[in-house]
Amino acid sequence: MVSSVLCRCVASPPPDAAAAASSSASSPASVGDPCGGAVCGGPDHRLRLWSLFQTLDVNRDGGLCVNDLAVGLRRLGLHRTEGELQKIVQAGDKDLDGQLDFEEFVHYLQDHEKKLRLVFKSLDKKNDGRIDAQEIMQSLRDLGVKISEQQAEKILKSMDKNGTMTIDWNEWRDYHLLHPVENIPEIILYWKHSTIFDVGENLTVPDEFTVEERQTGMWWRHLVAGGGAGAVSRTCTAPLDRLKVLMQVHASRSNHMGIIGGFTQMIREGGARSLWRGNGINVLKIAPESAIKFMAYEQIKRLVGSDQETLRIHERLVAGSLAGAIAQSSIYPMEVLKTRMALRKTGQYSGMLDCARRILAREGVAAFYKGYVPNMLGIIPYAGIDLAVYETLKNAWLQRYAVNSADPGVFVLLACGTMSSTCGQLASYPLALVRTRMQAQASIEGAPEVTMSSLFKHILRTEGAFGLYRGLAPNFMKVIPAVSISYVVYENLKITLGVQSR
Repeated sequence: MVSSVLCRCVASPPPDAAAAASSSASSPASVGDPCGGAVCGGPDHRLRLWSLFQTLDVNRDGGLCVNDLAVGLRRLGLHRTEGELQKIVQAGDKDLDGQLDFEEFVHYLQDHEKKLRLVFKSLDKKNDGRIDAQEIMQSLRDLGVKISEQQAEKILKSMDKNGTMTIDWNEWRDYHLLHPVENIPEIILYWKHSTIFDVGENLTVPDEFTVEERQTGMWWRHLVAGGGAGAVSRTCTAPLDRLKVLMQVHASRSNHMGIIGGFTQMIREGGARSLWRGNGINVLKIAPESAIKFMAYEQIKRLVGSDQETLRIHERLVAGSLAGAIAQSSIYPMEVLKTRMALRKTGQYSGMLDCARRILAREGVAAFYKGYVPNMLGIIPYAGIDLAVYETLKNAWLQRYAVNSADPGVFVLLACGTMSSTCGQLASYPLALVRTRMQAQASIEGAPEVTMSSLFKHILRTEGAFGLYRGLAPNFMKVIPAVSISYVVYENLKITLGVQSR
């Protein structure tokens, strides 16, 4: 029954397949199908899908719930666990009513088949359109799972319908289409985000690592490469970062500070070297923050309760935000030091330790946690929007352009990372500005003690909404060079550290 609704052709897609796909969005097989939609996307195919839907809809209420799928698939000889069926319903249930109507069912099949095609392509090492026992063994070995040839042949037999001891695309799809298997290791490998891009703010949700990367120790090489890339990137864009801090603290309606005027003021006051004030501590905090966040993320993943290799997007947001909060809490005094060092005048402090000692003597331990609340609140919009935009762009690319590989190429990766980081920064910028002003309080002579809410009200009253975005221009100016530099350095450090790239 399942096989009868699917296209059986195996040839390569004709040139006009994309046009056929776009004109038949309701067909799950029309996207990238070899027949170009003549069979897969035609009205007969939709009738066959409707027939399958009615067979699975055992209570005839026009929707497929977990119980319908369990009973219906059992009648067709397909046995799935309740957890697997819940994943199918959750993946396709767009209106969140707990069941799949016909359009949601069709859309789920279309989306799932696209993912299955990518998995099939990744397993087909010989690129001959068939998967044999050796290819299954190699693919599982890449994921850190070793099996014998007999075990691989047993896996093959469960899917092999014609006794050839190989699996073609049709056999693979028929077996997995109504099974929530969509774990594509290549997507994890190719779509690294937070380890690659460093725009000066380390509030992103940590990347996922495959089982193989965790078992072979490649994960720490990725983190070291990312840390090194971040250090170079932050150093190269440090003048823009210091200008941003100065504009956040000192710029106002009465004290207009432009980009050129700001640079001129910094050089006149302390020479060219003053452009890098605060960069030392900004680079030093990369290592402890990244390490703490990664370790916290791995522990929180277990507490979230997912037994999957990778978390779903909302689970990643929760785990990533909590890990970010733990890491930021641990190194927050370094954040305060960075702001004070960036704002210092020539000769004010002899170094980082002198700065820390004077703050402790004059203001006490509490000074090292000024601005802590807006900083913690800023993690959620930054990480959430950055992750959501990145996942949306990634999935859009995978749905529309990924045919033979999940590798997006350098330009797509840079564009997605830049756009998502920019959106995240834009959303959390007012909180970042308030945090910086609170951190800088004691460096401004006669500045009164303020709270987060009173500072927000003061800025809105005296400067308007625009006042919450002081320093935004140099902040955005550094994004593209920061992303580009960190990517280039990251790739070169990966080669030096022996990180395998596919």
